[in-house]
Amino acid sequence: MSTSFAVLQLSGCAGCEVSLLNARDWIGRRRLAYMPLVLSSEDLPEVDTLLVSGAVRTDEDLYRLRIAAGRAREVVAVGTCAISGGVANLGNRDEVRALFFAEMERRHVPRILPKLSPVDAVVPPTLYLPGCPPTPELFMAALFNRAGFQASKTVCIECGRTKTRDRPERLQGFQQAVVDPEVCLINQGYLCVGSSTRGGCRAPCTRAGHPCVGCRGPSDGFISRSSGEWMDAIQKVFARMTDIPAEDIARAVRSPQLALFVFQFADYAATPRDVRKVL
Repeated sequence: MSTSFAVLQLSGCAGCEVSLLNARDWIGRRRLAYMPLVLSSEDLPEVDTLLVSGAVRTDEDLYRLRIAAGRAREVVAVGTCAISGGVANLGNRDEVRALFFAEMERRHVPRILPKLSPVDAVVPPTLYLPGCPPTPELFMAALFNRAGFQASKTVCIECGRTKTRDRPERLQGFQQAVVDPEVCLINQGYLCVGSSTRGGCRAPCTRAGHPCVGCRGPSDGFISRSSGEWMDAIQKVFARMTDIPAEDIARAVRSPQLALFVFQFADYAATPRDVRKVL
């Protein structure tokens, strides 16, 4: 009999669920027992594996996670939001919380918690499956072949673009120029952080000409280090490969373009992860 698994969606966008459905190869090999996005079911039964996407943003998220984790043999934190808060972490900003709490007469919505939390602040995951969303290949590795899955160390390695001696003098705004499909994006003046981002996604963004924004989180070398160390390392990469002023790079890595990565990195530093548990 095939082992069962369930999908619990907390505060998120359902992108992880869509990626799981795109994997498809699990159909007939593992039994999906609970996934409100596609199955009509009120109660989560006991399962072997619980995939949790989204962050703990509301009191309902907190309640559902605690109940569901007690019915599963293992918990897998799926996606950037579940692992570190991701984009949803922007809700921790003071002005965002003030806006929400200014209307306490709200009805028919869950009560927002004072601070967003990743899944491992509530229950201990067996495995972390990073990405925004994780690729179908990673879902299959998590469900069937964890020990045999080998991810590249960084997105930069997977990208495979050619590094050149070109040294741009300014940052290039995305879609403001024609991207050379063969040359490293940094050599073209784009703000790409693939050199410090965990590999395993097969670099679809950078291969298509979009700079990496770090959705899979820090590479092994940075997973337990501070956000300041990561930012210093990124700036050193640009200092080595470009002539772009250091102040421009320092400002850019803290810009909204990299908000997804910068906001999650603070949590990685605060909550050390075992590299062996991250695909």
